[in-house]
Amino acid sequence: MALRDRIERARGSGVAKPEVVERDGAGMLRSRLVEEVDLAELLQLNPTQRRARLERIVHRMLREDGPVLGDEQRRALVRRVVDEALGLGVLEPLLGDESVTEIMVNGPDDVWIERAGRLERVDSAFAGEEQLYQTIDRIVSTVNRRVDESSPMVDARLPGGERVNVIIPPLSLKGPIITIRRFPKPYTIDQLTEVGTLDRDLAALLEACVRGRLSMVISGGTGAGKTTLLNALSGFIPGRERIITVEDSAELQLQQPHVISLEARPANVEGRGEVRIRDLVRNSLRMRPDRIIVGEVRGPETLDMLQAMNTGHDGSLVTVHANSAEDAVVRLETLASMSDVMIPFEAVRQQIRGAVHVIVQLERGPDGRRRIVEVAGLASPRRGAFKLQTIARFQSEPIGPEREVSGRFEHYPLPDALRRALMFAGEHLPAAFEGKREDAPEREAEGQETLPAAAVAAATRSRAERDSEGS
Repeated sequence: MALRDRIERARGSGVAKPEVVERDGAGMLRSRLVEEVDLAELLQLNPTQRRARLERIVHRMLREDGPVLGDEQRRALVRRVVDEALGLGVLEPLLGDESVTEIMVNGPDDVWIERAGRLERVDSAFAGEEQLYQTIDRIVSTVNRRVDESSPMVDARLPGGERVNVIIPPLSLKGPIITIRRFPKPYTIDQLTEVGTLDRDLAALLEACVRGRLSMVISGGTGAGKTTLLNALSGFIPGRERIITVEDSAELQLQQPHVISLEARPANVEGRGEVRIRDLVRNSLRMRPDRIIVGEVRGPETLDMLQAMNTGHDGSLVTVHANSAEDAVVRLETLASMSDVMIPFEAVRQQIRGAVHVIVQLERGPDGRRRIVEVAGLASPRRGAFKLQTIARFQSEPIGPEREVSGRFEHYPLPDALRRALMFAGEHLPAAFEGKREDAPEREAEGQETLPAAAVAAATRSRAERDSEGS
């Protein structure tokens, strides 16, 4: 049956919806395209030439043997066929829309996006589960990763830098799930100031902290803007320094000339070859770094990062998932204790006290905007509970029916230790942070209690027993 007849039959006797014609016609054209294209010749072209060649072939097919379509409908059909042949199919238009910050595929016929901080469902849909699996394979194969029943979860990234998470059955009961987090072009601090993430006095202070080599922890929930702020703050690192970044999936886009990017690697099909973030952090210490930036700490690598900050790598930056500055400190303590090195909590606390100077807490408000809600200095004594001193915070006004968040940033004098550190580094302190320290709020951050000696001995003994059994 001719292509025209098959599409007309798909349309039926009535007037078909454009998306129906586009979907059915795309499948038929895709089948013919596979038969007519010379793959060897196509592989010799660059991506732009390859797309142009396929578009010409599909246009010719429609002219010779296609139905009567309007210009817009014809362009949509050609774009869909080429996107499915070269790209990610129905996801390509969404990836090309700069206003879309997140794409969520909940099975072949349920696609959602996030725009301006709000979720909305779109009409895009895959032809079926098979096509969705083909798209998943195309995504993960570009970064030498795999997803199947034996490994049903995977993190990957697209060539444009977008972060991708995939989970498939049997873990997902709704079919294959794709979540794509899009990162806009790197923001500068000035741009973040314009959109209300922080004010100019706070921007000047954070610049002084980065240039003055104070180690900073950027904390916040999922989607709060931690990576965006980390990228912006890294712009203040002098270009003469050697920077090493360590990430599970590469997302940072530093602009300095001397940046070494390291990325973790999962195990292969045989369960071998895994390289953890912790291994990369340890290896980075042998690479003569001036600064170490860890995209996110979430496990035993926290202890190695703290030790690096305490051994001559001041000015390092790291992000962590936490809902407040107090939670960030306690979470660092908990994550560091997950190491296979049996170290008392009090020793972990000492590592945190010596390593971390400033905690920046981010939050995504009800209006979808990301903003800094607090900047706190860690000013603890050698022993006792963690003590946090607020340097700046966002004071929100009551939220109205429009769910728009408004307020102002309040500034407080710096802790004496941070003030001295910036002074000796030759950095200028903004006038908004001058004044008497007694006027500023401070509080304790409760951490984990030190484990009894008997419990530590028992844990060490059981670990040794397991090791001996394994050997």
